[in-house]
Amino acid sequence: MTWDWEKLKNQQQQRSGGLPPQMDDLIRKVKNIKLPGKPYFIVILIVLVVFAYSTFFTIESGSVGVVQRFGKFVRISAPGLNFKLPLGIEKVTKVRQDRVYKEEFGFASERGDFRPRYSPTADHAGAAMMLTGDLNVAVVPWIVQYRIKDPYSFLFKVKDVQGLLRDLSEASMRLVVGDRSINEVISKRDEIAVEASSVLQAELDQAETGIKVVTVEMKRTNVPEPVQPSFNEVNQATQEKEKMIYQAKEEYNKELPTARGEAERTVKAAEGYRFERTNQAKGDAARFLSQYQEYAKAKDVTKRRLYLETLKDVLPKLGQKYIIDSDQKNVLPLLNLGKESGGGK
Repeated sequence: MTWDWEKLKNQQQQRSGGLPPQMDDLIRKVKNIKLPGKPYFIVILIVLVVFAYSTFFTIESGSVGVVQRFGKFVRISAPGLNFKLPLGIEKVTKVRQDRVYKEEFGFASERGDFRPRYSPTADHAGAAMMLTGDLNVAVVPWIVQYRIKDPYSFLFKVKDVQGLLRDLSEASMRLVVGDRSINEVISKRDEIAVEASSVLQAELDQAETGIKVVTVEMKRTNVPEPVQPSFNEVNQATQEKEKMIYQAKEEYNKELPTARGEAERTVKAAEGYRFERTNQAKGDAARFLSQYQEYAKAKDVTKRRLYLETLKDVLPKLGQKYIIDSDQKNVLPLLNLGKESGGGK
């Protein structure tokens, strides 16, 4: 039995993970391939491949394809496998409608797609410097997030749609901020963002940009750095003013019920005194009238009774009484009457 040592060696190398076939061997095998038919078969095959490549295209989910024929808009292709005329007759531009794009104003994040409007070295913080309604300057950075809702308008109605978006966004924000005070701009960012989004969407629709504003996000607003210390002092003074007003209102609310209660008590006391005096006067008048009626019936008897009753009330209050004869000439002995009576006891 004759052994093919060369073949056996190659099998052992393949089993043990030997070297792969060399490039020369691959070229030699390709050259040995025999194509059926005539030589122009290769040309036909290439033409078919190019035709298929330029005829069929695929649109991903969430995107659409805008088809142009010799530069003129023809149709919009839905996601999936689609067909178009080959060899550059129809051109397809894919537009993603599910992606949320953003534009930043007044700042540039690390991953942001900020593009300066005027020159690559322009200061982007200038877009955030705005004049408020009370003639103060505020730094108002914000972000506009948007989607493409109308691919045809987005591609063909506006020449520079992103530049127009930035211009309209800045104009809308300045319009909203210009109607508010500096304190409202700092404290009511959410309200300003909602109003600016509504104004911006109306302007974009009027310009037929095909853009749908998703949200307008306001970043931290403040005053420019050179005036921040003065602004903080003003805010501190305003807070002190509000604090004093609150304390005054608290004292007012505390003292007012007390004063009202005191006034009501005084009024009630006066009314009670009035009723008392009125009733007493009415009683005295009624008593006087009754006495007068009795006096009219028997004047002498009533006069004597009144005299005796008056003496009865008055005499106990006089203390010791001394009755002296009208013919008495010398009253000096009367000066020792109290002492004699006191000594006798």
